[in-house]
Amino acid sequence: MTVQVACLLIGALLPYLWSVVTAVYGKRELGSTGFEAPRPHAAQLTGAGARARDAQHNAWEAAIAFGLANGAALAAGVEPSGHWALAAPLWVAARLMHGMFYVAGMALLRRLSFIIGMAMSAWIFLLALTVD
Repeated sequence: MTVQVACLLIGALLPYLWSVVTAVYGKRELGSTGFEAPRPHAAQLTGAGARARDAQHNAWEAAIAFGLANGAALAAGVEPSGHWALAAPLWVAARLMHGMFYVAGMALLRRLSFIIGMAMSAWIFLLALTVD
């Protein structure tokens, strides 16, 4: 279960990583980090800064699906050392790459990593549905 809990923690922290990246781009592009009013500040960003903001928003959405999938697997009694222990780290890797590809403007790779991440969440849900 340690692998899954670590993956959940990373998934919960990824949106904050992209918010830091957004703040860095805000400082570069707009001259301030925007801590006084972060949402209106981030809305002014263009290019990589805007993509970092969007990566943060998408990371929140993906973390919800991943969290629910893991909760379902736990409730259903999925064996933690089986396929679940593979799907969770693959989700983390895909989601980390998704954010990096998003900020870099690599749309095809971003979409591919998004699909892999969603497939891992779906796989975990499927594991929960098929417990004997």
